[in-house]
Amino acid sequence: MKVRESIGMVGGGQMGEALVRGLIQSGLAEPGNITVAEPFAERREYLAATYSVQVTDDSGDLAANSKVIILAVKPQIMDIVLQQYSAVITPEHLVLSIAAGVTIKQLEKGLGDSIPLIRVMPNTPALVLAGASALSGNAKTTPEDIQRGLKIFSAVGTCVEVPENLLDAVTGLSGSGPGYVFTFIEAMIDGGVLAGLPRPIAEQLVLQTVYGSAKLGLETGEAPAVLKGRVTSPGGTTITGLQVLEEAGLRGAVMTAVAAATDKSRALGK
Repeated sequence: MKVRESIGMVGGGQMGEALVRGLIQSGLAEPGNITVAEPFAERREYLAATYSVQVTDDSGDLAANSKVIILAVKPQIMDIVLQQYSAVITPEHLVLSIAAGVTIKQLEKGLGDSIPLIRVMPNTPALVLAGASALSGNAKTTPEDIQRGLKIFSAVGTCVEVPENLLDAVTGLSGSGPGYVFTFIEAMIDGGVLAGLPRPIAEQLVLQTVYGSAKLGLETGEAPAVLKGRVTSPGGTTITGLQVLEEAGLRGAVMTAVAAATDKSRALGK
């Protein structure tokens, strides 16, 4: 199913651009049906030249030309953005927000509780169309609205629906998750250097190993424990390395990190 309505993007930064690119590449929207509202003229010119989308610096123009409006702005300026758009957004629009920590209640306070609203938690791999996102809608969203939101954010990776009270857990897991993964990648690279490999070779091998492992899990659908078992021979190198990781408490540390990030997300939302 294609997203047939015109789409407005409030904010033409990195995440806004990733969404534009994903919508076009997936065929969910034609460039001419996408309007980006961006305050900086140089950025508007770049987006128009690169993607052939419509650009504007006027909230009224974007609202008039769009049925679906995506708020791709930083949470620090969300109050200002809501003030700008409150007079031009109507219940005929569907509004999606990707601002971390900005709750549906806060969005309703700024735009009114008659507006269909969807809160989305994406992560930075969306910039390369490999993101992991989760969303939750307010009482005014229909099942069709939710499906539309899922389609849009699946264009930049994968997207699932969860109750809003679980979005903090999503933030602690996949929202913050790239930071955990990059730390692990960095440590593996350093381990390779310690073992004698030149750093560029170690980087290439580690990045491909992590990418390949994730792809294997996604494409086979098998549990990580099963896949781990297949590379763990009795008395071999892998089980020896895993013993060290277990003794160092890696598994518990990662679980604690996710829980701590979730708690932080809850605190910021208050």
